[in-house]
Amino acid sequence: MSEDTQTMIQHALDQDWNKANKIFGDMMSAKVQDVLDQEKIRLADQIYNGAEEEIEDEVEEIDDEQLELELDDETDDQEGQEEPTSLEDADQGIQEPSDNVQVEVDDEDGERQEDPLPEES
Repeated sequence: MSEDTQTMIQHALDQDWNKANKIFGDMMSAKVQDVLDQEKIRLADQIYNGAEEEIEDEVEEIDDEQLELELDDETDDQEGQEEPTSLEDADQGIQEPSDNVQVEVDDEDGERQEDPLPEES
């Protein structure tokens, strides 16, 4: 662990929140600046040296097999609930907005009653 991280943790343990927050802000600023510098270098390389643009995102890509395994895990956790397996099926579960909204309200006896929301003027 870096010295800054240890110092920040010690300030947090000592409940010196202002000092811990300042060190945290400085650490995050340094990380953001490093990423910005890397991006500037990458763009300059593309513009001035003719380097090819990287098409793939830095976001973790999940292959179809892994996605299916994750979907299987979710359905195992939620037995009895049916989930759409494709984007076309997912669109079927979307409801259109309606102006006629009903809300279930409990009265003093704990019985549910359906009351429409008051009309807006």
